[in-house]
Amino acid sequence: MELQEIYDYARDHMQKSLEVLKKDFNTLRTGRVTTAVVENIKVDYYGTPTPLNQAASVVATDATTIVISPWDKSLLGEIERAIQEANIGVNPNNDGEQIKLFFPPMTVEQREAEAKKAKQFGEKAKIAIRNVRRDANDKIKKLFKEKLITEDEEKKALEEIQKITDEFVKKVDDLVKAKEQEIMKV
Repeated sequence: MELQEIYDYARDHMQKSLEVLKKDFNTLRTGRVTTAVVENIKVDYYGTPTPLNQAASVVATDATTIVISPWDKSLLGEIERAIQEANIGVNPNNDGEQIKLFFPPMTVEQREAEAKKAKQFGEKAKIAIRNVRRDANDKIKKLFKEKLITEDEEKKALEEIQKITDEFVKKVDDLVKAKEQEIMKV
């Protein structure tokens, strides 16, 4: 295995950690409600757990309302139950045609709690990045142990991996900071 392959491996896997962080951020509530709030909800569709957005149309009609229109009206009760079990902080309103979710404006405490979750997601991403760094460093040390690279090459390679790690940790910090500002903005 070449050193460039190890660098590419590290960059690739650290980038994946950033993608997971962005996905996690989608589940957080900001001042404006998004359909991502119900993204992870599964509905029992004829005995099969199905993602809500595959059984119904899910639309954020304004800053505080999500409207769910099932393609099969017999699913209304099932969708309502799934939303209540998901405990997303609102009660579904079923009018026999569609389900409406009315989200009240966020309080300062709710905003702070969401900002705290954003920080936790950021920490999780940093841990994943540091795990990738450890794997890459282990691969480099193994190359040195097998006498495939010199001591100087090993030292330079470990420094390069640290540079890549620092770059991605900074990206995580920037993403978390931006998300916190978005959450706290009224």
